[in-house]
Amino acid sequence: MKTFYFVLILTVISINITMAQEELPYRQIFEIPENYIAGTVAARMVDGLGFRYYWATEGLRREDLQFRPNDEARTSSETLDHILGLTKVMRNTVMKQPANYSAYTEPSTFEEKRKQTLENIRIASEVLKSSTSTDLEEFDIIFGPSVTFPFWNLINGPISDALWHVGQVVSFRRSSGNPFNSKVEVLAGTVNE
Repeated sequence: MKTFYFVLILTVISINITMAQEELPYRQIFEIPENYIAGTVAARMVDGLGFRYYWATEGLRREDLQFRPNDEARTSSETLDHILGLTKVMRNTVMKQPANYSAYTEPSTFEEKRKQTLENIRIASEVLKSSTSTDLEEFDIIFGPSVTFPFWNLINGPISDALWHVGQVVSFRRSSGNPFNSKVEVLAGTVNE
């Protein structure tokens, strides 16, 4: 009888832990927007980043995070920190706020950084999808009172740079013996279960 109660308690704890865990965005890419307008196209680029980031970071081990191909390269963990900073710029740009890295408390664990990065990407995508602007001129990157760049620079800057670095993480994890999930279909934005 004690065994039954012990198993029951463990089951309840397990269910509560599972329910408490939030599902992170971008396990699969969101549905295709109905219209091709500036905001939905830009959002889809951001969603592509989110999907690739999710799977590039899914199942990373401590040794993967510490891997660096040579002494002059960043570790995977340092690369992920840089990607987090880039996604802050994306999020702040679409929220019309200064792109200030130092204004935020950095998450301390890999899991917290991963969640914050994915949330930054999701927020940027949602704002872009809801934009009624036809040219995205309202979304300047603001680095200071007199230093701004148009949305074009967000595309060739932080968005493209983040995609570049996600590719590095994928390469690094292969090199550390933990390859990218072969069931992920980046073209379709899905994972074959």
